[in-house]
Amino acid sequence: MKVLVVAPSWIGDTIMMQSLLSLLKLGDRSVHITVLAPDWSAPLLHRMSEVDAVVSNPFPHGTLDLRARRALGRRLASANYQRAYVLPNSWKSALVPYFAGIPERIGYQGEARFLLLNKRHQLDEKVFPRLVDRYAALAGFAVDEPTPLPALRSSEQQQAGVREVLGLPPVSRSRRSLIFCPGAEFGPAKRWPARHFAELARQLCSGNDDEILILGSAKDAAVADEIVNLTGSIVHSLCGRTSLEQAIDLIAGSQLVVSNDSGLMHVAAALNRPLLALYGSSSPAYTPPLSPRAKVLSRHLSCSPCFKRECPLGHFDCLNGLLPKEVELAAQTMIGIPKSLH
Repeated sequence: MKVLVVAPSWIGDTIMMQSLLSLLKLGDRSVHITVLAPDWSAPLLHRMSEVDAVVSNPFPHGTLDLRARRALGRRLASANYQRAYVLPNSWKSALVPYFAGIPERIGYQGEARFLLLNKRHQLDEKVFPRLVDRYAALAGFAVDEPTPLPALRSSEQQQAGVREVLGLPPVSRSRRSLIFCPGAEFGPAKRWPARHFAELARQLCSGNDDEILILGSAKDAAVADEIVNLTGSIVHSLCGRTSLEQAIDLIAGSQLVVSNDSGLMHVAAALNRPLLALYGSSSPAYTPPLSPRAKVLSRHLSCSPCFKRECPLGHFDCLNGLLPKEVELAAQTMIGIPKSLH
C-alpha cells in the first residue's frame, strides 16, 4: 500500500499529523507513506519514523496556480499511490491528489470538495474536539481508543553536535538547559508578556548556574531582545539563528521548556520534555501539548478562549494576569528547581 498524505502548513498541526501516520503504520507496517509538505517542514518530517518519503509542496498559502498543481499531480501519478489523506480543509489542497489520479482520496467535507475527494468524512466537533483526534479519525480511529502520541527522534549525538556548532557548553547536572519559547506566529493574544518571561528567568536562575536559551524564528527576535535587555546576561537569545532541526535537538536536550501555545511547544511535547504550556486566547481542549510530561497553565477566564489574534477587549488579562511566580512554582514541582530567595 502506497499512501500520500497532504500535510498542514503549521508546525503544531504537522506534529499532530504524526498520530495519523502512526495509525496507518499500526494497521500495516508495510504501508509506504509519502508526505506532501512545504519545504520548511522537511527537517521535522525526517524526525518522524513513520515517514518514508517527502515531496515538496511549493504552493504558498492562498496561492492557486492551477497549472503547476496539475503538473505536480501528473508527476506523482507515476508513483501509483492507492490512497491519499488530505488534512487541510481547503479545496486547493485536494487538487494534487485528484490530478494524480489516486483512487481513494480521503478528507473532511468542506469547500466544495465533492469531486476532488471521494471519501468525505463529516466532522462532529463534539465527538472529536481535539485536532489530533480529527486527523486520527481519518484512519479509522475510534473515539474510545487512545490516540498515539507524536514522538520526534533526536539522538544524544545530534544534541551534543548542535551545542558544539553553536558554541554552547555541555549540559550537566550542575548546569541544566532551560528553554523559553516566547513567540507565537498567530498573534499577540497567544504571547505571554516579555516582562513576565524576564522575571521568570530571574527567579529560575537565582542561586544556580542553569542556562536559559530563547528559541524562535527571526520574527521573534524583537521580543527575545526585550527579554535579554530586561535580564542582562541571564538569558541568551538564539531567535533566527538556528534551523528548525537545530531547535529540535536543543529542545530534546533541555530539562525544562516554557512556551506559549506555538509550534515549538508541540515540538517539546513530541520530544517528551518537561513542558509548561502557557495558554491565552487559544484552547488546550483543541490543540493541547500531547505529552504526559506537559502541564498547561491557563487562567480559564470567561472571555477565553476567544481564538483572536489581538485581545478584543484590549486588556490581554488571560496572559498578563498569569504571573511569573505561578509559573515558577509549577517549574519547581516539575523538575525541582530551587525556590528563589526573593
